[in-house]
Amino acid sequence: MLEVIAHLIYYVGVHLLYASLVWLAAWTLTSIIRGTATTKYWVWVATSLNFILPLGAVLDKSLAAHLSWAKPLGVIGDAGLRVAENATIVGAVWLLGAMLMAGRLLWRIRAGRRDAQAAQGVPDSKRNFLVQGTPVRFSPAGNGPVVDGVLRPQIWLPDGISRLLTKPELNAVLLHELTHARRHDNLIWLIHEIGLCLLWFHPLVWLTGSRLALYRELSCDESVIQRDHGRDLISALAKLANPEGKFLLRASASSLIGHRLERLAAVRPRRAYVATNVLLIVIFSSLVLGGVFETVAHTACCWVVRT
Repeated sequence: MLEVIAHLIYYVGVHLLYASLVWLAAWTLTSIIRGTATTKYWVWVATSLNFILPLGAVLDKSLAAHLSWAKPLGVIGDAGLRVAENATIVGAVWLLGAMLMAGRLLWRIRAGRRDAQAAQGVPDSKRNFLVQGTPVRFSPAGNGPVVDGVLRPQIWLPDGISRLLTKPELNAVLLHELTHARRHDNLIWLIHEIGLCLLWFHPLVWLTGSRLALYRELSCDESVIQRDHGRDLISALAKLANPEGKFLLRASASSLIGHRLERLAAVRPRRAYVATNVLLIVIFSSLVLGGVFETVAHTACCWVVRT
């Protein structure tokens, strides 16, 4: 039993080691390469999934026969053995943390549902409409604009927002929220949060969430700019982010307002980033595949428990 637990811990340790190296690559590449925010957003989505999905486990058996030269990582193996010897305590701590994180996630989901249910009693529901197949509804709660729903997203606007924003400004806001909805950003957020429940002990998984939040908003702003509504979105954000105003942005969007306004003011046409986008994708994809291969290389070979 000890050997089975030690092997499992060893595999997890190797997987997280190379997933962490991929994270460092993602942070470096998205910091120094001037690509689009949309490309960088998908880089961070892939980084999140790389933590959650151990692709090496899928390829392990098929490649093991071709990796006779591979050697196990003794440092991680020895550490795994020490952890395995205290598996009861370590497992209890991990399970407690996972349960607390799962409770946190359920509380956030239920809070979002309560807000959605409170918003359903809109007196003037005839004003609800569709934008490219996505329902747009009005909420008397005052928070928003926001996209609600995971599999069937819908856009919620504060009731009376049309009196605060001009028509071009409102169109710019709708374009931003429509990008969230069509891309199913809420589903991506949920997948990352589930992964965080399992890997709550890893600081880089937490930091991945903040990178996802930043580039999620910047990439949606970018979609508005590409339709020549950047100035309208800047003025709309300035009005919605006013703490003395009636309507307030969601906290996650409001906390990023400085980055968003700076990016909106400095963004260049998408075609100017074609070469850097390709470079970013090629380098990052190569590093992800390299991390998967190295994980397989150091786990396909048998690691022997020292007794």
